[in-house]
Amino acid sequence: MNRQRSGKNTTVDEAIDAISDGSRIYVAQGSGCPYGLLTAIDQRRGSFRNLEFVSAFLLERPAPIDHLGDPFRWLSLQPTGVMRDVLDHEAFGIVPGRYSDLDGICEPNAPLAADVIICQVSPPDSSGTCSLGTGVGGHVSLIGDAPLVIGQVNNLMPFVHGEGECHIEDFDFLVTIDEPLAELQPATIDPISSAIAEHISPFIPDGSTLQFGIGAVPDAVLSTLQGRKNLGLHGGMINNACVDLIKCGAVDNLHKGCDEGVSVAAEIMGTRELYDWVDHNPLIRMARGSHTHGIPGMASVRNFVALQSTVEMALDGSANSEFASGRFISGPGGAPDFAFGASIATGGRSIIAMPSTAAKGTASRIVRRLTEGAPTTLPSYVADVVVTEFGAVELRGRTLSERAELLVSIAHPDHQDLLCSP
Repeated sequence: MNRQRSGKNTTVDEAIDAISDGSRIYVAQGSGCPYGLLTAIDQRRGSFRNLEFVSAFLLERPAPIDHLGDPFRWLSLQPTGVMRDVLDHEAFGIVPGRYSDLDGICEPNAPLAADVIICQVSPPDSSGTCSLGTGVGGHVSLIGDAPLVIGQVNNLMPFVHGEGECHIEDFDFLVTIDEPLAELQPATIDPISSAIAEHISPFIPDGSTLQFGIGAVPDAVLSTLQGRKNLGLHGGMINNACVDLIKCGAVDNLHKGCDEGVSVAAEIMGTRELYDWVDHNPLIRMARGSHTHGIPGMASVRNFVALQSTVEMALDGSANSEFASGRFISGPGGAPDFAFGASIATGGRSIIAMPSTAAKGTASRIVRRLTEGAPTTLPSYVADVVVTEFGAVELRGRTLSERAELLVSIAHPDHQDLLCSP
């Protein structure tokens, strides 16, 4: 990082006074989002005519969202359910972009060059050393060159080793606002998720290095792996389920091909118990998104298994993860990164797992072609393993007609005839 800034401990008002009207503010994502500082900016909205925020995945709703256009504009690369009601607001925009390119999009002279970075930071020690804690991936690369960097010191933020380790002189201003970190509760594992997990398990042999997303299916899969050996973790996130795998010895990270001996992630999202466990834990290493999600980082990983979900998959193997009910609901996130990464990693497998239906069983998630207006988040040529509760099929190297036949075989029986009709 830069280490050429003042690192001044100051009041919230002084820090906000340093933000110029018309600035673009990059907001740290996940559990590292500085909600307290965002609330303070929202309370000072009368001081500005125009501020633009840029963010990725957020667990909670930030205060400025409730005052869009007055004077705020918000751009998101991966909006979540907490923003669902403002997706069509004229002052809200979805920016398609890969997680690995978060810093590239917002670096100086880039399309969304950030004027200000705001993030959370752990309490500095006596030497001024601190950590970006549980959220690192997108903004750690931006802190060095951004014109203004404001850190929200939170005594509840753990110190996490890795690329998020920093010094007070990496910040222009530090303001202390203590607040509970946003939490991601473990998902409820239902019978469909359990069935999907059982079909996935054979594709994760001993020695695999795992990447996974959020939800009941990945949590169910991780719960089946405690008998495995020599597993590794490299990807977007560490959650509560990872702790159990590390504690029981299933994950030792000794055969990954890179970052051996440590679990590597861009984000940590879970409960307070998880945040306490990662504090000063030498088994955990945070890394920038260009490493966790970038091709060079994943190319060095052995036996990389990337587990993703999607909204719908067409019979050619292409997938849409961004569009539903006639509108965009999210961005691509890390899905394209990991699908491509798994395809080039030695022994890599890309797994797309999903329930066979949506809308209480009335809609098939395997479709003849992607919904009109929907983007192709994952092109057909990266399709590998696809799993529903009715089984798993391997599409790589298969013809279009073979793919269609295989995908119909794992669609819900109530929808198979329609999928086969001319």
